[in-house]
Amino acid sequence: MVSSLLSPFPNVISQPNLVSRASPPFFTRAQMSSESLPPLPEHRIVLGCGSVGVDFLASVASYPKPDDKIRSTSLKVQGGGNAGNALTCVARLGLNPRLISKVANDAQGKSILEELESDGVNTSFFIVSEEGNSPFTYIIVDNETKTRTCIHTPGYPPLIPDELSQSQLLSALDGANMVYFDGRLYETALIIAKEAACKNIPILVDAEREREGLDDLLNFASYAICSARFPQAWTKAPSLPSALLSMLLRLPNLKFVIVTLGEDGCIMLERSVNGGSDAEEIDIHGLLESLKQRKDESKTIPTCISSVVTNLSANGIGTVFGRLFIGTAEKIPPSELVDTTGAGDAFIGAVVYALCAGMPPEKMLPFAAQVAASGCRALGARTGLPHRTDPRLATFL
Repeated sequence: MVSSLLSPFPNVISQPNLVSRASPPFFTRAQMSSESLPPLPEHRIVLGCGSVGVDFLASVASYPKPDDKIRSTSLKVQGGGNAGNALTCVARLGLNPRLISKVANDAQGKSILEELESDGVNTSFFIVSEEGNSPFTYIIVDNETKTRTCIHTPGYPPLIPDELSQSQLLSALDGANMVYFDGRLYETALIIAKEAACKNIPILVDAEREREGLDDLLNFASYAICSARFPQAWTKAPSLPSALLSMLLRLPNLKFVIVTLGEDGCIMLERSVNGGSDAEEIDIHGLLESLKQRKDESKTIPTCISSVVTNLSANGIGTVFGRLFIGTAEKIPPSELVDTTGAGDAFIGAVVYALCAGMPPEKMLPFAAQVAASGCRALGARTGLPHRTDPRLATFL
């Protein structure tokens, strides 16, 4: 049953055969030997700041109607939160992540820390409140539509910047090769971003949705990964390609922006810094359509199609010298698709690894898509996250 110390409903007993708690690493396939893998990146320390929590995941045959009473087909309790998930992915791929966040000194907070530490995430920079509650989320996974619905309860009291001392901040950044933000805890994140920028440490921002303080954080971003709706919502551009162009024009520090599109893969616009004056000017909409025509629909594994470096333009927006990429997603058989919870976090964690490993975009995008697809084959954001030795990653590493 779910532990009475962990559950927010301590008197509720769940069916024993349906419940699993913080599952161990997902080893359903033979693992590759470390000797057959390329060496790990030389610089492996990544600092993250953002949300953590406990996820209570209930699978149901189909989403209930109002006032319905239904039973779950399975139940899992495990760690969650965008930053917690992404850095768990980073750790399983072989990097050394550190995480700044806050929990309460309750059973849920302790389980959050224990699970992260068991996966190799350094939690020594966490703030632990003696009062309040740690964050948790109820997630209903619809087996019929393969969708999930999240009901989140924030942690309390919230993290305030004064709780992170200057010495802790400098220690957390010491040796870091990259800093990642999930857009939450923005006041503390902004202080970290300013210090990281002073030290010329690249910054990746997850732009999932418009949030307070995100605009300021994006001004420091070297890389941005967006949900499907964010670019147009943020830029007010008339189309997704023009919105990506607008983001690079509005954010001069941005080297690339990626928008994730679920089963439709992703689109990436990369800025090029050399040349441009003599390059041909091409409308970004027409270029995107021409790249789509080059997709091989018979391939089930993730692939990448890229343009040449050129001047990309959109009427009323402007021009950027760079390259456009389309990344495809793995075509997961319906019988293997279990839960999309945390797929975006897995994608981001894989991109962080790829950047630290110096992967070019043509390799990075299929790799990140493969990691995300692996996570969709199990219930919860972390159960299916692959380790570096997972044979599914062999051809992508």
